[in-house]
Amino acid sequence: MNIILRGEKNKATKAMSDYAKEKLSKLDKYIENAEDVQATIVAKKRNHQDKVEITIPVKSFILRAEESQDDFYAAIDVAVDKLERQLRKNKTRLQSQLEKTKKQDIFDFSSFEEMDDDDEGDAQTIVKRKKVEVKPMSEEEAILQMELIGHQFYLFKDADTNQPTVVYKRKDGNYGIIESE
Repeated sequence: MNIILRGEKNKATKAMSDYAKEKLSKLDKYIENAEDVQATIVAKKRNHQDKVEITIPVKSFILRAEESQDDFYAAIDVAVDKLERQLRKNKTRLQSQLEKTKKQDIFDFSSFEEMDDDDEGDAQTIVKRKKVEVKPMSEEEAILQMELIGHQFYLFKDADTNQPTVVYKRKDGNYGIIESE
């Protein structure tokens, strides 16, 4: 697996990159052609803790985990464990979805642009903005993608209607759909 390590407010060292590569290598057994996969790790300093965000685009899905710990190495350990749990938990669903769709590389990670503002401030200010290329997929694929990245909602283009659609997780554990008119 190829690793891109970006540091924010702290220096990303070769030792950090080597450690991340070693830890992420345990995911290779779950990922077909892992040598062609590129993992992006963003290391940040937040509230005297090291925050790590790992994003791995795999075939038509994106795996993502965030973790904050007292040091970078502990954060990497916990984040990689989260990714492994995601893969194991969703293994059957991922396999059936990929077999059903036979799609490759639906998401292009380079199309994601992320702007991070300060986390401090008024609760009514926008603190993060993302621009995402919205690709067509089924509702089932969108739910799986939402769970893999650990969000409560997911924006996608409905494959049947070609309209922007949002799937979200309800408090009762079920899912809701918001469609545009």
